[in-house]
Amino acid sequence: MGDISGVDVDVAPYAPRSVLESLPCTLPESQFEADIDFEEVASSSVDSLNHLDRAAILPSSIWRDVFALTGSIRTFYSSESIVNAWTETCSNRQAGEFSIVKGSAKPIRIDKDIGWVNLAFTFRNRAPPAAQCHGFLSLVLDQDRKWKIWLLRTVLEQLEGCDDVDQLVPIQEASTNGVHPHTTDGVDGNHQPSVNGKTDSPKHFDCIVVGGGQAGLSTAGRLQALGISYVVLDKHAKIGDNWMTRYDSARLHTAREYNHLPFDRTFPLPYQEYLTKYDLARGYKDWVEKFGIGKNIWFGTTLESGSRDESQRTWTLLVRRGEDDSTQTLTCRYLVMATGGGGQIPIMPTYPGREDFQGTILHSAEYKSAEAWRGKAGVVVGTANTAHDVAEDMAEAGLSSVTMVQRTRTYVLPCEYFKVISDRSYNADVPIIDADREGYSMPYVISRLLSRKALHAAAATEPERFDALEKAGFKVERYGDIMYHILEKLGGHYMDVGCSDKIARGLIKMKAGALPTHYTRTGLAFSDGTEIPADVIIFSTGFVGNVRTDVGQIFGKEIASRADDFWTLDEEGELKGVYKRNSQPDLFYMGGTIGHSRYFSRFPALQIKADLMGTPLPVYDGERRKQTVN
Repeated sequence: MGDISGVDVDVAPYAPRSVLESLPCTLPESQFEADIDFEEVASSSVDSLNHLDRAAILPSSIWRDVFALTGSIRTFYSSESIVNAWTETCSNRQAGEFSIVKGSAKPIRIDKDIGWVNLAFTFRNRAPPAAQCHGFLSLVLDQDRKWKIWLLRTVLEQLEGCDDVDQLVPIQEASTNGVHPHTTDGVDGNHQPSVNGKTDSPKHFDCIVVGGGQAGLSTAGRLQALGISYVVLDKHAKIGDNWMTRYDSARLHTAREYNHLPFDRTFPLPYQEYLTKYDLARGYKDWVEKFGIGKNIWFGTTLESGSRDESQRTWTLLVRRGEDDSTQTLTCRYLVMATGGGGQIPIMPTYPGREDFQGTILHSAEYKSAEAWRGKAGVVVGTANTAHDVAEDMAEAGLSSVTMVQRTRTYVLPCEYFKVISDRSYNADVPIIDADREGYSMPYVISRLLSRKALHAAAATEPERFDALEKAGFKVERYGDIMYHILEKLGGHYMDVGCSDKIARGLIKMKAGALPTHYTRTGLAFSDGTEIPADVIIFSTGFVGNVRTDVGQIFGKEIASRADDFWTLDEEGELKGVYKRNSQPDLFYMGGTIGHSRYFSRFPALQIKADLMGTPLPVYDGERRKQTVN
């Protein structure tokens, strides 16, 4: 990436080292004229997929497959690895009928030097399970003025002979049109109809989903679309409580159009652009009612313990129901853990003198509102998204002073920068499934380069915005790496929805360059000898946890030892554990952002359906990269 306003934004001084930056990838320099017949270029390239060889692709090319040919999510680097893997997987899956999507070929120009020609294609796998697939090619002109494949992407779309995983008919529409709505009550004859979320014995399901938030609901919808019997176990009392139990001002820091659930636009106008927790709870409730999913959710239910019979491929779960505190035994073939990937255990620093402090100390997990402390002094420890929300709450509630304690330099990403990027794909004119397929099939290593280029360029146009934060004492990273924060750190940044301006104007004070050492009777003392007076101290210091830990607590160490870790990246730059077949058979993890949950929920459902049909997706494990990140 080039120089912008005198700042080498690709080597930002405070950028963290990530797995993605160690992988071999650069955006291609390619010069081509605008009057080229791109359809003709595209057609010949698609034809080459029938017998792909190294002459058709760049030496530094990349192929990402999302379940179409590898039965998993894999990214291959270099022409040699790609040709080897492509040849073997196409043979295994009997892939063919490669056909360009008419009118899809179009030039993509990032700047005067970087660009490519993008096109879409379809193909079919004839080997069981027969499947329809989608793909994208990105072509560049090499030094010899020959068109070569720089990027290849392939995606599993649908299993042949099955319902559409991306379509679920609303209950009211189905009744009006005489269409039989999807139902999963007793679809295989082993289940009794449910009444108010309870079923009569025997209590067996094809799949049990643990967790009723965005990941659990998205998975439930996909299972229902494919006619798979399931139940969702949710510890909360009602839909949306995973949001409603958070602090009063909780809201999304990404725009509305990016945050729908599957099948429709969950949050149409007049929903506001940045959804509050109240918006999310209402939208989720309406979505559940619209598609008839509520009958398959058991509210107020906790998973107490469980076991696994490998010979019978059966999970046995002991659950506790909230209404009468009774226990119940359930069994299932597949288990989806959708319990939240960011961890459930608050990280609470301990300092001497807590018993002497006369004020209130809370973790942000316990925080609800600042109204009770009007006129008092507040301190917030932390500078990521939640910390900014809490500090802004305090300022608006009329506390006499609000101070944020910053322990490390923080990446600040103005929400309007991110919105400009997301609006290019996610807008009312583009079906969400098309936007998701295009966006989420992109290798993370390339998404990182593209996002950095766009976001850093935007930051370079208004240095005064970040200079004002520095002047106010906030140590800001203006050229950060959002993909690192989402995929590896699970946070630690601030998507600026307005609080930075309050900091710059002095409405929220900063304490940086020194760490807390102990409490005093009237506040918090620091390593530089200073003290900040406080009546209330909120620690927005994050959470720790791993879905694998949850598995161990419920099912024991032996099963946890076989299970995969959740999130962060592997040696190919792919997320660990989620969406794909787990090392522990018949276990799936779901999680991530709302967008991740919406799109990738389709793949556990497709894998489960294929397995129930007796034709599981074959998994290709060849051409693995060696780990190169220290």
